[in-house]
Amino acid sequence: MKSNAMPKKSEPEDLTHVVDMALQKAKLIRAIDTIILKDSGLADEKKGLMKPRALLFLSMWYFFSFCTLFLNKYILTTIRGDPILLGAVQMVMTTSLGFLQMYLPLGIYSNIKQNGKPPDFWRNMVIVGTMRFSTVVLGLVALKFTAVSFIETVKSSAPIFTVLISYKLLGEYSGVLTVLSLIPITFGLGLCSTYELSFNVQGFAASLVTNITECLQNVYSKMLLSGEKYRYTPAELQFFTSISSVIVQIPASVFMIDFLNVKNTMDVTMLTMFVFNGVSFHFQSLSAYVLMGYISPVTHSVANTVKRAFLIWLSIIVFGNPVTFLSGLGTIVVTVGVLCYTKARQIDAAKQALKYAHDEEIRVSEYK
Repeated sequence: MKSNAMPKKSEPEDLTHVVDMALQKAKLIRAIDTIILKDSGLADEKKGLMKPRALLFLSMWYFFSFCTLFLNKYILTTIRGDPILLGAVQMVMTTSLGFLQMYLPLGIYSNIKQNGKPPDFWRNMVIVGTMRFSTVVLGLVALKFTAVSFIETVKSSAPIFTVLISYKLLGEYSGVLTVLSLIPITFGLGLCSTYELSFNVQGFAASLVTNITECLQNVYSKMLLSGEKYRYTPAELQFFTSISSVIVQIPASVFMIDFLNVKNTMDVTMLTMFVFNGVSFHFQSLSAYVLMGYISPVTHSVANTVKRAFLIWLSIIVFGNPVTFLSGLGTIVVTVGVLCYTKARQIDAAKQALKYAHDEEIRVSEYK
């Protein structure tokens, strides 16, 4: 009787052990999946830029960026518009259109039903809005003191700054291969824009601070777009940060706008170009925010670097800027760097996932 009773007593213990092991394996699988998604920069979408919608918004971002660049060039150099007024109109237009976009998504994003706003909602909006305003103002200061090509060369360091800021704010890990792959991308864009370099201390300082502020803005925006407790929509982020920026920008513009020049140059053509420019700027910003939901801040920064190289070549074609050997070489280096970056992200993500899985296996073994 004793020999028959013993298995019955140990059976619940064996069942408990099996259940515990199954739970540990389930946690391990989820942990591996999480680390792969996190470290490949695809927390929201597994396919990232391989997702058709992500490619669509990437294309929209590139297209509207070129439209905004072309209209900026036309307004400032051909019809002699005021740059401060142009910046103010851009923010007012994107605020107005952003308000409409919140209620008419037009298939660009999905509305998220949420219970009220979080306590720190306006604090976050003011922070991002101030960074947007600072980027615009410092960009204008940089343009005043130095050439566009020099500013683009300084901004080519954006992926490096984004890696550091992402690690600090989001805890996003970038492996050695990923960091090394950013070097040819940064170097290549520098080559693309070296045909008319001019150094100026004020211009360099403004360009550098603009670059860092823009990187910080992108990472902070990504954090808000992918929040766990409250997830901001792209239109929501676009609209409320624009309000915060306008509140600061309009009073400052009153002291900076050359009203005499505005009075002499304002006509129907100028007003029409301002409107078109504002619409283009709105969709450029909105598509950039939507794209952030699909990719990591580092990948977004790399895409931005590629966009700058792309815009340099489009400006050569449209505006007739001279083509140099360094411009062509830089484009090739950027292209190779992007291919290396894509492969490096996959390799580093796999390595990190395996390392995490190995550590979890050791913990499960110790639990046994």
